[in-house]
Amino acid sequence: MPFKEKGGKLYSVQLDPKEIPGIEALGVTNVTSMADIPEPIDYALVAVPRQVSPFVLKDLIANGANGAGFFTSGFAETGEELGIKLQAQLVEMAKGANFNLVGPNCMGLYLPKAGVRFNADAPVSDDGRVGFLSQSGTHGIMFSLVAGANGIGVSRCASIGNAVVLDVSDYIDYLMQDDETEVIGMYVEGVRDGRRFFETLREACKRKPVIVWKGGQTEAGSRATMSHTGSLAAPSAIWEGMMRQCGAITTQNLDETIDTMKALLSAKKPRGNGMALLAQTGGQSVSITDAFARAGWDVPAFTDDTYAQLGEFFNIIGGSFKNPLDMAGTVQGKTETLDKILSIIEADPNIDGMAMELSAMFAARQWKANPATLDSTLDILKAHMTASEKPFVAILHPAHEMEYIGSILHKFHERGIPVFQSFERAASALRRVSDYWASR
Repeated sequence: MPFKEKGGKLYSVQLDPKEIPGIEALGVTNVTSMADIPEPIDYALVAVPRQVSPFVLKDLIANGANGAGFFTSGFAETGEELGIKLQAQLVEMAKGANFNLVGPNCMGLYLPKAGVRFNADAPVSDDGRVGFLSQSGTHGIMFSLVAGANGIGVSRCASIGNAVVLDVSDYIDYLMQDDETEVIGMYVEGVRDGRRFFETLREACKRKPVIVWKGGQTEAGSRATMSHTGSLAAPSAIWEGMMRQCGAITTQNLDETIDTMKALLSAKKPRGNGMALLAQTGGQSVSITDAFARAGWDVPAFTDDTYAQLGEFFNIIGGSFKNPLDMAGTVQGKTETLDKILSIIEADPNIDGMAMELSAMFAARQWKANPATLDSTLDILKAHMTASEKPFVAILHPAHEMEYIGSILHKFHERGIPVFQSFERAASALRRVSDYWASR
C-alpha cells in the first residue's frame, strides 16, 4: 500500500467477517474495534452507512484521532429530514470535541508526500507545489490525475464535500500559510460564511496566486449544486465582483485550471503584450495569430534589424519570417537553426514573449525514427527558457499521433517546458497569468 511504502501504518476497522479475508489479502491489518488500534490515529477515512456515522465519529473522538474524512454521503444534500438531522448531529459532535471532520460526502485528503491518495494512479511524490481543494469528489480525483499527467506536483489536496465543520475558508487559510504550496487552486460551489471567505481569499491572494473554478455559474448549474453538496450558489455578477476585489484568477473548467497552473509554474512573468508566434506552416501561422489576438495579445512587427538577420538564412519558399513565422522549411531537422531564430527574436525589443508550435503531423515521424532529434529540440527550448527573461510556451496538438504524443509529454515536463494542446489554450492561460501579474 502506498501509505505503508512511505513509512506509515494502515489499519482497517471492519466487523463483517465476509470482508476481512479480502482486506488481509491486501496486507492490511484488520481490527474489529477502533480501541484495538495500538497507536495514535493520524487520519481516518470513514465509509459506513449514514446512520452509523455518528457512532464512528464518537469512537474516533474517544480514541483521540486527529481527524477524519467522511466518504459517507446521504446528508443535507439529499434534502431529506433524516439526512439533515444526521448532518447536524455530526456537526454538533465534531465542534463540541474540536474534531477535524473533512466532508461529509467527499473523498477526503490526497497527501502525496505521505502516500495518502484518492486513486491508485495518482502520483506519490515529495516535490508538490500546488495545493487544491474541491467540493466535488470527482473533480478532486480528476485534478490529482490530470495534474500528474501534466507534470504538476501536488503538495496537498482536499475533497471537502458538504464542508460542514471545516469550511472552504479553513482550507484556504491552511494553504496560504503552507510553505510547500506556491499556487492554490480550488473548485467551489458555495460557501457558508461569505464574509469570512472573502477576507480569507483576499489575504491568500496577497501571498500567492489563487485560481478559483466556480461551479454553478448558470441558473441550471446553481440548481445542481444544491443537490450535489447542498450549496447555495451566489449570483454570477456578485461572485465575479468578489473575485476581482480579491485578486483571484478565475477559470471555467478543469482544463483552464490546469493550463493556468502550468503557465504560473513554468513561464516567466510577461512584461508587455507583444508576442512572437512561431508556427510550422502557413495555415497554422494564421490560426495561432487569431488565437492569440482573440485572447488580447498583440502580434507586432519585428524591428528592421531582426528582419535583416532572419533574412540572411530564412527559407521564404513556402515560408515567411514575418511575425508570425512560417518556419518548417527552415528548421525541419536543423536544431542549430532553431536556436539561431530564438536568439534573434529574443533580442527584439518589440517582443515580450514567445509561443511556438511543434507539429506532430510533420515531426512525429522524424522523432520516432530518431528520438535524439526530439531531445535536442527540447534541450534548445529549455536552454532558451533558462536564459530568457521573457515567457515561452509550446503548443503540441496531438493530431493523429495521440498515443505517441502522450508517451513523450514527460520529456517536456521534466525540462519544465509548458506545453499546451491548442493555440487557444496556450493563449488563454498566458493571458490569465499576464493579467494576474499586471494587477500585483
